[in-house]
Amino acid sequence: MTTDTRPPAPLRLSPMTARDPHEPHRAATPLELFFDLVFVVAVATAAVDLHHALTDDHIGHGLVSYAIVFFGIWWAWMNFTWFATSFDTDDWLYRVLTILQMSGVLVLAAGIDPAFEHDDFRLLVAGYVVMRVAMVAQWLRAARVPGYGRTAGLYAAGIAVVQVLWLAWLAAPESLVAPALVVLVLAEIAVPVVAETRGVQAGRGMTPWHAHHITERYGLFTIILLGESLLASGNAIIEALHDDEAVAPLVSIGALAVVVTAALWWIYFWPPHHEAIGGLRQSLRYGYTHYLVFAAAGAVSAGIEVQIDAATHHTELGDVAAGLTLAVPVAMFVLMTWWLAIRERGDAVVNLALPLGAVLVLAEAFVPGPAVVTAVVLVAMVVVLVVRSPAAPRNARER
Repeated sequence: MTTDTRPPAPLRLSPMTARDPHEPHRAATPLELFFDLVFVVAVATAAVDLHHALTDDHIGHGLVSYAIVFFGIWWAWMNFTWFATSFDTDDWLYRVLTILQMSGVLVLAAGIDPAFEHDDFRLLVAGYVVMRVAMVAQWLRAARVPGYGRTAGLYAAGIAVVQVLWLAWLAAPESLVAPALVVLVLAEIAVPVVAETRGVQAGRGMTPWHAHHITERYGLFTIILLGESLLASGNAIIEALHDDEAVAPLVSIGALAVVVTAALWWIYFWPPHHEAIGGLRQSLRYGYTHYLVFAAAGAVSAGIEVQIDAATHHTELGDVAAGLTLAVPVAMFVLMTWWLAIRERGDAVVNLALPLGAVLVLAEAFVPGPAVVTAVVLVAMVVVLVVRSPAAPRNARER
């Protein structure tokens, strides 16, 4: 008997298979972390443009532009993340297609300024379509996995059709731009629902997602978004070094920004998120509602920057409006995190303290020093969570 000692073909592909949803020790891969890195550029650009729109008192236009831009960022990231938890092979083709998606993110990031300033979405849509076409290629490959051909094929077809419609949207008459945008967004978020549901109806299971892995990925992206708020805190300190008249207020804002960001981090990571997803309905709720969690986290940094502008008298906003730019995203982040992952695990005290705290944060925009009071209320929420935290099982502590 002879043994084949030839080296493996360098371009040989690993057969794509469905990942085990109960695989032990599943964690984010270096490629996934690298993928997240390029989103830092897009998120930072969106937050900066939102800050400029808010501080110049272009609130309505700024919020609408931010919502549109952030949808593209969130949806492209989320689709890659859920696909990876199901079919990640990490061979050379998978990596090349992922890097192609990353290049699309950079193009999208370059299109954020024109979208905010001139309502010019051409470059933004171009980058988005690049990401989505690469995703179509991934799903076509997954269509060869036994048992998932129908589901993967529906994903590929649905995504491809919607991308053609996005390109057609760029040429739509002005009167149809807004309604067509709503239809396209609904079409995008309908693709996973239709694909997964039809797959189940055909006698196949849902695409296999790993609860611990997927929630770890969401947590990592949340940290990226909260990191923008820490950057805003650093900006406050830097501004203080160049403005002798506002040193104390700016240093205070910088310190408060750290407290606010740390408290939001603590609140988000208090519950075990993997318990919040299971069946299709739970998973869709978790995945889709995170748009509000992520968008709020990204907007917190813009709100902090507005507080800096208010302290240095460089904003067109009044005191209440300036306070709301921070209070609204903070309150939304807390409420959505509570609704998604905390309310079913927290006791009566926790389930009273967090919604009430979010309401108090909103009300604080109407009193002097809203950032100070916001920080105090958030710290109080964290204290409640620490005190009311369920005791870990003894065997879990010993591990």
